[in-house]
Amino acid sequence: MGMSVTISAARAQDAEQILKLQYLCYQNEAELYGDYTIEPLTQTLDDLRSELDSGHGLVARLGDEVVASVRGSVDETGTARIAKLIVHPRLRRHGLGGRLLDAIEVHFTAEPAARRFQLFTGHRSEGNLRLYRSRGYAPVATEQVGPRLRLVTLEKTPADRVYLASA
Repeated sequence: MGMSVTISAARAQDAEQILKLQYLCYQNEAELYGDYTIEPLTQTLDDLRSELDSGHGLVARLGDEVVASVRGSVDETGTARIAKLIVHPRLRRHGLGGRLLDAIEVHFTAEPAARRFQLFTGHRSEGNLRLYRSRGYAPVATEQVGPRLRLVTLEKTPADRVYLASA
C-alpha cells in the first residue's frame, strides 16, 4: 500500500528539510540561468526560519519526508506575496505544485487583508510560467536582475481563482 502526500502548515522543525529541498530544487534554475548565487541557493537556515516566523509556510509530506513546500506573507498593501514553491524532482508533474499553490491561496484568502496574490519566476522557467498561468496568474511586470535573468511578476485577485476538480 502506497503512502499519500499530505499538506500541512510548516513547523519550525521542518526548516532544515525545507532548506535542503530548496537547495536541490533550485539547481535546475541556477543551471538554466547560469547563476549559482541566486538567493534560494544562498539562503541561510536562520533566514529561512525568519521567513517562516514572519509569514506562512506549507509543506507536503510523504511519510515523514518533506517533498514540497511554499511560503509567503501578506504585506501592508494587502498583497499576498507567494514565494519558493518547490517540489522534489521525483514528484514533479503530478499536480503537487498546483495543490500547494491552491492551499496557500486558500490560507491567504482567509486573511482579510489579502486583496491580491503575487509571485515571480524567471523568464525562461517555462514550467513555472505554465503552472501560474493555469491558475489564473497574469504577468504584470518584468525586471532585469542579471545579465541572463529577467524576473516576471505575475498577479491575480482572489476572485480570479481557478478551481479545478482535481485540486
